[in-house]
Amino acid sequence: MRPVDYPTLVEQFKLINLLLVIMDAQNTAGNRPAGGPEPTGSGTRPGPGTDLPDSTDSTDSTGGADATALAAALRLVMGRTVRRLRQGHAVGDVTLSGVSVLARLNSGGPDSPGALAELERVRPQAMAATLAGLEQRGLVGRTPDASDGRRSIVSVTDAGRSVLEQRRSESVDRIARALDEFTPEERAALGAALPLLDRLAEAL
Repeated sequence: MRPVDYPTLVEQFKLINLLLVIMDAQNTAGNRPAGGPEPTGSGTRPGPGTDLPDSTDSTDSTGGADATALAAALRLVMGRTVRRLRQGHAVGDVTLSGVSVLARLNSGGPDSPGALAELERVRPQAMAATLAGLEQRGLVGRTPDASDGRRSIVSVTDAGRSVLEQRRSESVDRIARALDEFTPEERAALGAALPLLDRLAEAL
């Protein structure tokens, strides 16, 4: 059995959370009235002939990286990674939007459906559907708001925490196995990019 490298696991958990945030931003864009079609992809690693935007060759008049080309490349790569992680879960599993809500309730504590919709950047109707599915599975519970009886407060249950931990563990294990094929220098480069990806996720 491979020894547990806790610093590495922490970095991998960060990567999972960042992917979820970026994925949620993509899902939110799909819920808005205006927006372009979702780019298609096979979910496989690009081969030598794959036409990826080259952010290193696209520069503006000041010599800086072309933000549009870089954004297109990041969206393509992140989207492919998220799709592969999504394919690793069985049909009928908790949706990715449900996992995001469970993670927010677990880290931030109980909150109202309206506040959750605002934090997740989705419409109240979409949040209501997500919470209904989670409540039906017993993953979240509702209690009356002490300050306003017309509102309810949602909290994650023990079953919800177990599902959240299981999903994270499965995803982290898949990424860890994939990272085994990378050199130490390549893993270090990925780790060094995490703070920048964190800033990107916060800005979306």
